[in-house]
Amino acid sequence: MAPQSARLSIGLKMSIITLFDKSFVQSLTVDESVWFERFFYPVVCPIFYVETLADLSKKARGDRTAEAEVRIIADKFPETSGSPCADHFRMAALNIVGVFQLPMDGRIPRSGGRSVSGGNRVGVVFDEAPEVAAFRRWKSQEFYEVERQFAAGWRAALNATDLTQIGAALRASGLNARSCKTLAEAKRLTDGLIQAADKAFDRLHFAVEFFGIGPQHHKRVIESWELAGKPPLHEYAPYAAFVLTVEVFFHVALAAGLISADRPSNRTDIAYLFYLPFCTAFISTDRLHMRTAPLFLRTDQEFVWGNDLKADLGRLDTHYKTTLSEADRERGLIGQISSPPSEGGYLVTELWKRHLGRKALDDRNVVEGMSAEARAKLFEELTAFTTGSPLEACKELGDDDIETVSVERRVAKRKGSWWLLPKDLQNQAAS
Repeated sequence: MAPQSARLSIGLKMSIITLFDKSFVQSLTVDESVWFERFFYPVVCPIFYVETLADLSKKARGDRTAEAEVRIIADKFPETSGSPCADHFRMAALNIVGVFQLPMDGRIPRSGGRSVSGGNRVGVVFDEAPEVAAFRRWKSQEFYEVERQFAAGWRAALNATDLTQIGAALRASGLNARSCKTLAEAKRLTDGLIQAADKAFDRLHFAVEFFGIGPQHHKRVIESWELAGKPPLHEYAPYAAFVLTVEVFFHVALAAGLISADRPSNRTDIAYLFYLPFCTAFISTDRLHMRTAPLFLRTDQEFVWGNDLKADLGRLDTHYKTTLSEADRERGLIGQISSPPSEGGYLVTELWKRHLGRKALDDRNVVEGMSAEARAKLFEELTAFTTGSPLEACKELGDDDIETVSVERRVAKRKGSWWLLPKDLQNQAAS
């Protein structure tokens, strides 16, 4: 039987925007995963989604079916916070065409969204994402046939990415990938190739070919590039240049023997790096990530070793199990605990201090402390907004026009040992 759930519209709470990989989620217990989504705002990148889905095509492990393996991961999937991220390949292509300028400062680019006006508010409503709905179904081992077909082919498609174009570009530049002795050297060589100011058009042409931008768009690309003043690729299309940098770096590291070519999973693992611009922290238990991700991080970002965070989440789980009364636990964690303990030497607390500031530990969710009357009024306003009238196409909102953003979710009342929502909450709609 599927768990009871309530339909919620939850605003973005203060937290650390965090990219994570499949290895980290697999390492957690269900109770530990509760605290991960409580204290972090996860970036659910497409690689995690398809990598999990691809487990359907693997052989059974012991007495567990492939479907059961996927269900175990789905049980730990963050559902009370976080956001799916748009696909890197499509975003890079749109960046080159000049129709999509991406923030590369830790904000998450998300597909979809309805511009609406309601309850004296104007903004964007994101309905439940298909990826999130899929993980919810997978908890009950409900898989669509199209997902099974997708699982069988996606790894081959990723591994079939044509790296010969990159090899040709390296040879044409005269750079010798085999001369690199460290991954840091491979990154410096790659940056020099992608960010060079000379032959800017050649690099733009290379990007157009690599991302498969059709001839019907070439005129627009050239016009957009010329209008911008014919800048180098990394200035004209920063995100496309970032993705290419990861791809070229991977090729160079393979050629130099710094990354093993005998481990097919490396191709999948390196793809997580495409989404680094959209987070503050990247959490993984994969050693390839530990070796490579720091080379691509901004100064305000951090790589966190997943095993260290898992141990800390386990400590937090024990802390709350011993300090919260049964009555408090039955009130549900949402709206009750929104920041980690200010003391105790927890890694999560130190991450909050570094990236959110010490004051964030004392801040509380806007709903906490409200009277029942004030809370009801807020929910009424948000309901009016989320069910508001769609704006006409000619009145689509720019970033500066958006007053409110609503992300709709379906949240299980209980996860593992913890009530996320009040135990006595009726299975009904809430905003």
